[in-house]
Amino acid sequence: MRFSSRLLGDLAGRFEHLKAPASEAPAAQQDPRVAQRVSEMLGEIERAGFDAVLRYARDLDGWDKPDVELSQEAIRASGDALTPEHRAALELGAERTRRFADLQRAGLSDAEVELAPGLTTGYRYVPVQSVGAYLPAGRFPLTAGAFMTVGVAKAAGVPTVVACLPPGKNGEADPAVVYSAHLSGVDRVFVLGGVQALAAMSFGLLGEAPVDMIVGAGNAFVAEAKRQLFGRVAIDLLAGPSEVAVIADETADPELVAADLLGQAEHGVNSPAALVTTSRELGKAVIEEADKQLSSLATEEIAGPAWRDFGSVTWAQDRETAVALMDDLAPEHLEIQTADDDYYHDSLRNYGSIFLGTWSTVAYSDKGMAGTNHVLPTAGGARHSAGLSVSRFLKPLTYQRVSKDATPLLAEAVETISDYEGMAAHQATATLRLERLREGDAR
Repeated sequence: MRFSSRLLGDLAGRFEHLKAPASEAPAAQQDPRVAQRVSEMLGEIERAGFDAVLRYARDLDGWDKPDVELSQEAIRASGDALTPEHRAALELGAERTRRFADLQRAGLSDAEVELAPGLTTGYRYVPVQSVGAYLPAGRFPLTAGAFMTVGVAKAAGVPTVVACLPPGKNGEADPAVVYSAHLSGVDRVFVLGGVQALAAMSFGLLGEAPVDMIVGAGNAFVAEAKRQLFGRVAIDLLAGPSEVAVIADETADPELVAADLLGQAEHGVNSPAALVTTSRELGKAVIEEADKQLSSLATEEIAGPAWRDFGSVTWAQDRETAVALMDDLAPEHLEIQTADDDYYHDSLRNYGSIFLGTWSTVAYSDKGMAGTNHVLPTAGGARHSAGLSVSRFLKPLTYQRVSKDATPLLAEAVETISDYEGMAAHQATATLRLERLREGDAR
């Protein structure tokens, strides 16, 4: 998440870096060693099948049980291991995410129009038939991931959704992640991590046909496996390290801004966090506040290097410059904390999801409380793509219905175009119908 050199040239004199990233390396960089290792694993699993999956599960995840699938009883009972407060919080997140997904689905309506007398066209939204969701559960068991993937797929009407999660440090499936999947309507759950999980779902090695689509976040190996499996199956998007950016002015609270920047830096040591501000004083105060908060943060060993190496603070001379800088960054998460949030909301175009006002924070979406999806484009992907939503699981399938009376206009035009292009077989499909029409075919 860096400014492009061309934009910086265009805006020369209108901005100033108060804190630049210490590292020159991009935060999300494809490692050829990771790509090679993933390619080897996928090839071996495709050749050897489920035996290779189990071998990787044992060697990489420490899974030594004969079965990788959780029983339906275990899935239903997963919430019993949680406190009532934890269960209630997860239930709230699942419900809100589902409600927002239902809203999106309601806005996608089938349609039909008669383009010309006798020529009827339309489209229907049809869900993919099966989805495989990867649910991260490593150092941080990200429980809301199931809401965003399993739950949204079910809201779209996907009949079969299976989920895989790696075992935790205790060698067992994390009960909160499983319970979140249960609340989201998952059909089957497997304790499998990493490349072997995505391969097993994509190759049809889990007692189901190969899934049509794989979704969900993960580490560099998971991201690379999705990259290499794309085409064989659909994917949601290729997400890199989590990103946050904030636009703030002199009215913002530096303590809250710093906290929100560090809240996303906590995701990983290469997670970028950027502040664009129209107030030099606010920018300097946020830098000081971030250092102060890091000194007592339990996850300083993650957020500290991320802020040092990939954090930035940039002063912009006016709000138009702030918008230009931020649209160039195209961050995954974008917070607006200003005296005129509506201006920025109306003006900005490139972001994964936007959080408006002092009382909005990315963490609310991360944990499922805001209802919106947190599977979002990173590394500038927001310039051209949106995040995961109900629409990603739906295929807008078109259809055409042509009457006999509408045939002459269509067929004669196709004859003319096909003759020019030299495509005789195309021409014949139209000519034959014209001949049938002239012969009085009553069909």
